[in-house]
Amino acid sequence: MPGTSHVDTFVLDNLPPAHLLPDFVNLDRLAYPEHLNATVELVDRHVAEGRGDRPALLAPGGVRWTYADLARMIDRMANVLTGKLGLVSGNRVLLRSANNPTKVALYMAVIKAGGIVVATMPLLRSRELVQILDKAKISLALCDATLAAEMEKAAAGAAEKPQVVTWAGTAGGELGALLDGVTDRFAAVPTRADDPCLLGFTSGTTGLPKATIHYHRDLLIICDCYARDVLKADADDVFIGSPPLAFTFGLGGLVLFPFRVGASAVLLEKAGPPDLAKAIGDYGATISFTAPTAYRAILAKAEDYDLSSLKKCVSAGETLPKPTFDAWLEATGIKLMDGIGATEMLHIFIAASEDEIRPGATGRPVPGYEAKVIDGEGREVPRGTPGRLAVRGPIGCRYLSDERQSAYVEKGWNVTGDTYVEDEDGYFWFQARNDDMIVSSGYNIAGPEVEAALFAHPAVLETGVVGAPDAERGRIVKAYVVLAGGFEASDELAKDLQDHVKRELAPYKYPRSIVFVDALPKTESGKLQRFALRQQAELEHEIQGETA
Repeated sequence: MPGTSHVDTFVLDNLPPAHLLPDFVNLDRLAYPEHLNATVELVDRHVAEGRGDRPALLAPGGVRWTYADLARMIDRMANVLTGKLGLVSGNRVLLRSANNPTKVALYMAVIKAGGIVVATMPLLRSRELVQILDKAKISLALCDATLAAEMEKAAAGAAEKPQVVTWAGTAGGELGALLDGVTDRFAAVPTRADDPCLLGFTSGTTGLPKATIHYHRDLLIICDCYARDVLKADADDVFIGSPPLAFTFGLGGLVLFPFRVGASAVLLEKAGPPDLAKAIGDYGATISFTAPTAYRAILAKAEDYDLSSLKKCVSAGETLPKPTFDAWLEATGIKLMDGIGATEMLHIFIAASEDEIRPGATGRPVPGYEAKVIDGEGREVPRGTPGRLAVRGPIGCRYLSDERQSAYVEKGWNVTGDTYVEDEDGYFWFQARNDDMIVSSGYNIAGPEVEAALFAHPAVLETGVVGAPDAERGRIVKAYVVLAGGFEASDELAKDLQDHVKRELAPYKYPRSIVFVDALPKTESGKLQRFALRQQAELEHEIQGETA
């Protein structure tokens, strides 16, 4: 690519061909320069403009890093990356840890040094990590020591074994030894606005995970469209939330949005609903990012926590039911801000500011984005008619060397896989997912991936995995299993299958319900009819509700 700062052009060489790229619209309104480095804009700018003493990152154990502290740590890390660890611009660097200041500093350091971050969920198992290592051709992985076992196992199984460097606590351990004595001054690589700096991996419903390519400018776009024009945060806000930073929902809400305006972010390694609710009071958090599931769980014991500091609460990752919206408003006086985003689009593209919320609706296109509802041929349908959601804006889908690009992008529009209705006022109302993705407690879980794990157990002859309604999690993973000869259905066998999946995949993907059946519904050609299983799961849920 002419003019790129990248020495290693692997990602640029594997961008989708031009005719498969979406239309990028409304970029001119953002007026970004040809060259920019996202870390300079998000961190260094605050120090240069005299705001270095403002708190940037807060964490349990009394951790409090100002923007100046963070900038110095980033520069030391960038010097280690480019010096002792041999990073050149364009290299991919895998990061593996829970949400903590060290991970954020490494994230920013990789970007400042011209590298490309590949952040991973801390719960992923070696089998899943190997797919990421091989897809992105990663030569360096930085991992929290508490998660090193699966990382080392994955490195050993990768096609090209990466170097693994671990850390302990706040930049201690092997990384701490490398940082010792290193200068805290580093000149940012003069990256272009359209140089890649992030590969966001997203679970597909079939096959290997997809890697979405995002540029330096993309990290700013979501701040300057959604965060500025919809969320309307300012430097006095304290952000908090539960999404892992490997989810771009978490990256935006807990790093990019606060850094863009010079605000503070609270990072929690343990962020279950009780941990999150307690930390809101402990840190005086003003803006929360989590899934509807967590808001419901907090509501159940709202009187036990001090939520009085909250000003704004963002809900995404799964559908926000109106009863949850109503109950949260009654308990806190705050309107939950719903939104839909996608890893392909980096963050939220349909939402509504507080004064424009219509309960039950997701919202309207974020300024800078356009949306419409289309039929199977790509034609826009009349308002009030269900169809496929299509969006476009200054960000769009770019898969790394993946034939599935042509399925996501149609005629210049990003087609998200969601069924929506647009009303006469331009509000979009979610109807359903139109693929095999299961969204449970905000996690995206591909049914076929769970099926593949179950098939590896000798007791499983056939299986079909779908999402089933659940009051607590929205949806749960439900597996229908036909047993192989010599095995008998039992609670013990069901638990053994669940434990097997937990060993094979990230634990949140395991089937919380297993039903043993004599046969699965199939087409005449023998193809599994998942829609029939989904209907069966819905019916079983209704029957359980009637008998409860």
